[in-house]
Amino acid sequence: MESQYDELAAFFLQVPIDVFGVHQTLLQAGIYQGHKYQPTAKCGLVIALKGEAIFSYDGESYPMYPGKTLLGGFNRSLELEVQTPEFEYFLVHYLPAHLDQVNLAFIKKVNELHIELDAALLQLMGQLRGLSLIVGNIELLEKKTLFYRLLNKALLFERYQQNSESQPMMEQTIAYIRKHYMDTITLESLAEQHQMKAKYFSHLFRKYTGIGPINYLIQYRMNLAHVLLTTADFSIREIASSVGYSDAYYFSRLFKKHYGMSPSAVRLQEV
Repeated sequence: MESQYDELAAFFLQVPIDVFGVHQTLLQAGIYQGHKYQPTAKCGLVIALKGEAIFSYDGESYPMYPGKTLLGGFNRSLELEVQTPEFEYFLVHYLPAHLDQVNLAFIKKVNELHIELDAALLQLMGQLRGLSLIVGNIELLEKKTLFYRLLNKALLFERYQQNSESQPMMEQTIAYIRKHYMDTITLESLAEQHQMKAKYFSHLFRKYTGIGPINYLIQYRMNLAHVLLTTADFSIREIASSVGYSDAYYFSRLFKKHYGMSPSAVRLQEV
């Protein structure tokens, strides 16, 4: 089953978005019903900075405290109840560039994440606020870039939180694959490095990266091969061998499956 953070990463990787208003708001204790009777017109990336509150979307309650992050919530009734003397939060409005039924179903969902309130985050938020009223194309592009960085920071932190025990092991495996990609690597050999059964090791790796370890290895090899095909003057057989495949025909089949065209077609495309 795909993890929440990886599902969100896949969505934002595939669906172009537009970024709108950027706000940092301080509220006093009380109830705020700005969207109780008029549903939200945009999605929100909401980061709690100080104090505590309850965000209620269509009656579903989401507790907010420093570092808690909400993502989504399009076309939902929203009510806020500030439970401490003050509550401060940061908000970025966004929408997919093109709305369709699949997007609508996805962006209505409210996703609960967490983010580390460190200096890098404060700098990102400050840069976004500085661009909130500027309408030049370059500035709008920068605002979108900063939004993706903010989103990526939240997804990475969520992945770390959900995999804190296995994270060092998974990073070690990724580093090993990147260093020894040209060698013979099997699921069993990777699992043995950590004295684990292959099936459970594969489950942990998939939970951390979104794909299994052997598929990760294949993708890494294919990406390197694509770089070599488009930048170097080696034969396809030589490239296959350099990324761990003694059989050039098998390599070509894998490459076509991964990129949708053969290695020779990619090379001709670059001429």
